Amino acid sequence: MKAVVWQGKRNVQVIDVTDPAVQEPTDAVVKITSTGLCGSDLHLYEVLTPLMTPGDILGHEPMGVVEEVGSEVTHLKPGDRVVVPFQISCGSCFMCDQGLQTQCETTQVREHGMGAPLYGYTKLYGSAPGAQAEYLRVPQAQYGPIKVPEGPHDDRFLFLSDVLPTAWQAVEYADVPKDGTLAVIGLGPIGDMACRIALHRGARQVIGIDLVPERLARARARGAQVLDVSEHDEIGAAVREMTDGRGTDAVIDAVGTEAHGSVAGKVAQTVGGMLPGKLAEKAVAKAGVDRLSAFRDAIDIVRRGGTISISGLYGGAADPLPMITLFDKQIQLRMGQANVKRWVPDILPLLADEDVLGVDDFATHHLPLAQAPEAYEMFQKKADGAVKVVMRP
Repeated sequence: MKAVVWQGKRNVQVIDVTDPAVQEPTDAVVKITSTGLCGSDLHLYEVLTPLMTPGDILGHEPMGVVEEVGSEVTHLKPGDRVVVPFQISCGSCFMCDQGLQTQCETTQVREHGMGAPLYGYTKLYGSAPGAQAEYLRVPQAQYGPIKVPEGPHDDRFLFLSDVLPTAWQAVEYADVPKDGTLAVIGLGPIGDMACRIALHRGARQVIGIDLVPERLARARARGAQVLDVSEHDEIGAAVREMTDGRGTDAVIDAVGTEAHGSVAGKVAQTVGGMLPGKLAEKAVAKAGVDRLSAFRDAIDIVRRGGTISISGLYGGAADPLPMITLFDKQIQLRMGQANVKRWVPDILPLLADEDVLGVDDFATHHLPLAQAPEAYEMFQKKADGAVKVVMRP
């Protein structure tokens, strides 16, 4: 089959690899019909290269049709249309019972002290072959895949794999009071969708913050107020001017380590990528990838007693946290990978005929899988208004 594989920094290729097969009775094989390109894929493309191995298959936002199932997968059959959550979880352990599928005790990557494996995402998360391919082996298929109805095109349901539950959890963790205010830092796919969900759930004021004109325009068109970072010396002061001098009730940091603003952080990332072997791996995992400018902005923006919800990926400890400020302002922090299956019952009804969240036209680009190298480069450079890219084998 054809698959998108990582071959080095800023080097992805579409090559022939071995077709996946059922290996365990709880496996399924899914023929991919659509697969998303996620902002966190850019970490592998640019930043987390020491944690990758040439030939790793990328991608963790799959949708397709069941091709084959193992003997213990009884709720699926060949021909079923499914979305596959980006994490691999069993559905029956203590953590899964708590709705914390990303911490699944059956599948945890204990070798590296991490939670549940993620498709197509570094050795820290199990090096599970990814979904930017023609076929995907799905472990724990007795639980993971989400059956969706026939009818609307793939984009209506594809984002259940990651974007929708990640944004939903970000809003849920933000705990915006009824008729409250929310700032969203970063208007990529997750931040954009978080704005839409917060407004749908009744937030009185949602302020989207970014510096890419196309992203600001998208958020504004869906009802958010927007702030262009490049037009303000102090983004916190600008938010306070819009919120009676107080700041917002909650802030979602949907940027994470990709934030623009930390020169030192960028240098650390680059140096980490240049070190040999195990040294680079240790540097990236422990100290080399944090760029905390967005998080520091969130601390400045949120009102006293407010909540910060982090959905943007951070991975290291290069910058000390301003703990005295966090303590003094009594800020609550909530963060973590999205627990997809926990939120699906809340989200799925919103994907009915009315499409209240605008998922049908959420993707800005649809490309064939064969153009994955061009897709990665375009998305990394934010060229041609690229906000969300979907590839189709």
